[in-house]
Amino acid sequence: MIKVLALLPWIDWAAVVLFFGSWAGYAHFARRRSGSEHSVLMATNSVRRQWMLQTTYREVRVIDGVVIQSLSTSPSFFASTTILIIGGLLAVLGGDKANELVRDLPFAARTSTLIFDLKLILLLGVFVYTFFRFTWSMRQYTFGALLVAAAPEAQAFASQGLSREAFADKAGRVVGLAAEAFNDGLRGYYFAFAAIGWFFSPVVFMAATVGVVYILYQREFRSEVLSALTS
Repeated sequence: MIKVLALLPWIDWAAVVLFFGSWAGYAHFARRRSGSEHSVLMATNSVRRQWMLQTTYREVRVIDGVVIQSLSTSPSFFASTTILIIGGLLAVLGGDKANELVRDLPFAARTSTLIFDLKLILLLGVFVYTFFRFTWSMRQYTFGALLVAAAPEAQAFASQGLSREAFADKAGRVVGLAAEAFNDGLRGYYFAFAAIGWFFSPVVFMAATVGVVYILYQREFRSEVLSALTS
């Protein structure tokens, strides 16, 4: 354990702890805050539920299937892109050429190949996580499409005494979970940009981490689009 800690100066370990602490802490904070304060996710979840409620009144639901398919293309695109990024990171892992290239960058930290690989492994871990979140988002959109396809006909809700509200709650929640998984993947991309700062210095790494948290907070809780959605 001591040998592992000795691989990096204390400020680097502090930057890594701040990085993971900020990521996990902000994710927890955003979920808790969404329940008590207006947020983009909370506002759009309300719209999704209203969408599913309107679906129960439509005889033909082709448009609903098209919208769900359209929404699922974004996580599909990012999942494919993430696979390419992971492949690129694996290709340079353990090589000296990439390390030499980074050394030539202005203000970049000069490190050994081992330390450089540790930084690459951090990035690799971030993108592996985002890949799983994007693919899970795709699957959940599929589940949402199944619910819409299996929904009773519009007249059946009235004739059989079925609850439109219950269907809207269930289907809206499933589609909302898909959006949350996609949001987690995008958040990972933001923090990946912060991790790139580690190639320059641990101070830049920490500053970039704090900057990413600030940007995420502003966009999710203080953005103009949130004001438009809740007005």
